[in-house]
Amino acid sequence: MTFKTSIHIATTKQLPIKIFLLVCFFLNAIFCFGKHPLSFTLSTPTQISTQQEALDYLSHFNFKGTGKSWPNVKQHLFISNIKKNITHPINIYPGEGTYFCAYAALSYLLLQDDPLGYTRFITSLYKDGKATYNEIVYEPSTTIKREAGLLKYKGIMDIQPADQMWFLTLANHFKGYLNIFNQKYDPGDEGSFWASVNYGKFNRMCNKILDFDITAKGSDFLRPRIKDLYGFIAEKLSKGKVVLYINNRIVHKKNHIKIKLAVPTHFIVVEKIYKVNDIITLIYWDNGGRTLIQLSPAFLKRIVYGITSFTKPGADAL
Repeated sequence: MTFKTSIHIATTKQLPIKIFLLVCFFLNAIFCFGKHPLSFTLSTPTQISTQQEALDYLSHFNFKGTGKSWPNVKQHLFISNIKKNITHPINIYPGEGTYFCAYAALSYLLLQDDPLGYTRFITSLYKDGKATYNEIVYEPSTTIKREAGLLKYKGIMDIQPADQMWFLTLANHFKGYLNIFNQKYDPGDEGSFWASVNYGKFNRMCNKILDFDITAKGSDFLRPRIKDLYGFIAEKLSKGKVVLYINNRIVHKKNHIKIKLAVPTHFIVVEKIYKVNDIITLIYWDNGGRTLIQLSPAFLKRIVYGITSFTKPGADAL
C-alpha cells in the first residue's frame, strides 16, 4: 500500500516564512521546554460504547427540522457519512491538500473506542449548530457553517459533509502556537496554518476528547531521547494504542516542495511493529487505510519526533 497523503508547506501572508518559523521555534521553546520538556502524562475518565449502539442511536435520531445551521450539508450524505465512520473507522480521511491529518488520527481512535459519543456529538452539532462533548461546548463560526459541505477537490471528502463539519469544528476550537497568526477561518484555510497541529496541541485534543490515559514523549523540534526506540514503541503498543508524530517528508519524498524542513508534520497510528534481522516492519493507519513500511532502527529514529501512547484507565502502568 502506498501513502495516500502529501505534505504541503504553507506560506503566511502576515510574515515572511523564515521569520515566521523563527517565531514558531521560540514559541515552541516556551510551550515545550519546561521542567520536563520531553515527557508528560494526562488522564481522562472511562467511557466506552459499541458500533451497534451508535447505529441504533442514529437510526432513532429525529432529523426533522435539522440542518438549518449548516445550509450546504445535505442530510442524506451526512447520514451516509456517519454510518461509514461508525462501521469502517479505518476509512476516515482528512482530504487532499488539507492540514487535517491530526484530526483524522484522533478520529480514528475515537471511532474505535466511543462511536456512540461521536454520533451523539455530530448529530447534535448538525441539529443545533453547537454541541457538547466531555463538558466542552463546540460552536463553530458562521463562516464555517456555510463552508461545510462545499469543500472541493479534497478527494472522497468532497461528498462527506459530516467529516467536513467535524474537522472544521475541531480546528476552529483547538489552538496551538502555529495558529497564532491565523485564528479566524476563511474559505481555503483548511490548507493553511489555521488548521495546523503541533505536538502539544495534538495531545491536548486527545486529552479533552478521548477516553484513555495518555502519555506523550517528544516535541516539535527535538527527537525523544530513547535508546531503543523500537523496543519502546513495541512495549507501548502491547498495552494500548500508539500514535507517532513523524517527519513524513523523509519517508515519502516530495520533490515539488521548494522548502524542505527537517521537522515533523504528520500523525500516524501504529497497528503493528516487529523486527527481523535488524529490519523493522511497521504497519500503521495513515489517512484512510493501512500502510506497511520496512526500515532500519536508525531511520526510525530519524523520522520519529513524538510517541503518544493510550491505555485504558485502570490498566497496568506504562
